[in-house]
Amino acid sequence: MTLPLDGRTVALAESRQLEELAAMLAKEGATPLRFPLLSILDTPDDAPLLAWLDRLQAGTFGWIIFFTGEGVRRLLACAERHGRRDSVIAALAKSRMLIRGPKPGTALKEHGLKAELVAQMPTTDGVITTLRSLAIGGLTFGVQHYSDSNPLLEQFLNESGVTAHYVLPYIYAPASDAERVLFLIAEMEAGKVDAVVFTSSPQIDRIFEVAKEADRTAQLQAGFARTIVAAVGPLVRESLEKHGVTVQVCPEHGFVMKNLVQQLKRVMVK
Repeated sequence: MTLPLDGRTVALAESRQLEELAAMLAKEGATPLRFPLLSILDTPDDAPLLAWLDRLQAGTFGWIIFFTGEGVRRLLACAERHGRRDSVIAALAKSRMLIRGPKPGTALKEHGLKAELVAQMPTTDGVITTLRSLAIGGLTFGVQHYSDSNPLLEQFLNESGVTAHYVLPYIYAPASDAERVLFLIAEMEAGKVDAVVFTSSPQIDRIFEVAKEADRTAQLQAGFARTIVAAVGPLVRESLEKHGVTVQVCPEHGFVMKNLVQQLKRVMVK
């Protein structure tokens, strides 16, 4: 039986969910090439996380914003390491929570928790748009960062009269060595990769960083021009577009792996 993606090669820049994504594509007949560009690690110091959890348990936060499922899981893992898991879950259950998209919602559900609000779009702009409909002046927020800073959100909260306490529960580290990344760039430029899938903005930063260091930026851009580029959601699409990359696949709704694979299949079998 011929499958929809028989004979097609798809490069995957995922890390935590790489095998899940590879299995979905293989089921459709594709050959997945695994190029994990980043690994996710705990922060080297639990002290800032514990200070944030102290405020949570003290009932300091009028609202909590979770941007990523990984952030939820890493915070609860920190609480577990310090014997505070149950009390932190109890505190979250009493808290008003806003999540950027479905992934933090899934992570909360794993612990019997549910956010009060989901951003209108799974982006920082979507979070801000949702917050504009709320009376938040004078409140204290607990905000889970997914990178060192989020200037757009920080400016909005400051101008809205919100006191915010930020926490970054994890860091990114390179997962693939530079030679492996350069091999992917060469395969794309040679037309040997039919599609490449990105699921986070730091993955994009990593591939362009390696290309620049090896003077292969032109080859990388040529490879992107020959390859179907898929982004898991609008934030990743925007990151690619900032680098001049055209994105052909980006799910409009439900930014999850299954939807991405289905849309990728539709584009590739045309």
